[in-house]
Amino acid sequence: MSSEIPFTKDNLDRYLKALAKEYRNLNGKSVPAEIILIGGASVLINYDFRERTYDMDAIIHASSAMRDAINHVGDKYGLPSGWINDDFKKTDSYTQKIEQYSKYYRTYSNIVTFRTVSEEYLVAMKMRSGRGYKNDRSDIIGILNAQEQKGEPLTINMIRRAVTELYGSYDVISKDMRELVEQALSDKQYEDLFILVRNTELENRGILIEYKERKPDAISSKNVSEVLEALRKKKDKN
Repeated sequence: MSSEIPFTKDNLDRYLKALAKEYRNLNGKSVPAEIILIGGASVLINYDFRERTYDMDAIIHASSAMRDAINHVGDKYGLPSGWINDDFKKTDSYTQKIEQYSKYYRTYSNIVTFRTVSEEYLVAMKMRSGRGYKNDRSDIIGILNAQEQKGEPLTINMIRRAVTELYGSYDVISKDMRELVEQALSDKQYEDLFILVRNTELENRGILIEYKERKPDAISSKNVSEVLEALRKKKDKN
């Protein structure tokens, strides 16, 4: 689910802290919870190149009180219903093994532990998702660049291993996505490539928005990639 209110480095922890406090108020001190933040939230927490995200995807292990806590915090801060949710579990990028390779972030109110995904496992998830109209591809390039700048560069072997550990085989990744990442690692022209890829993502998003305005019921989560490919071919031909 996407919000029109962006989550940023400045406000993300405020919402997480408020959520933990509300959960403790509703549920008491004896039932801890764990939330693994993935996708854009993990990028925000672990890296500086991304300014905001409109998605707060997570794996949530908590009592039923967590749903009420999410709603109460959403009402308090004017966030949409389900501002943090596990809808991504219905997508190809989800696997139960994400939990195994997540890492500790913070604990608030001594009751809710937050974890994230980073480095090669976050790249692996973004490759599996591979949406050309979101931030998946630019996030990958941004992560590769950030790791290079930190002196902890990712290698293709690290990424292949991460994909295999999460999804069973590197072959589940589309050919064009494998080529993008492998070429980026070879050239290391991350900053220029980031701009190029991000501009393409924004252009693709604009194409889909324009098409959806003309045909509101023509796009679904199942066909969006195919629709985008057809629209791009038509645009390039013209």
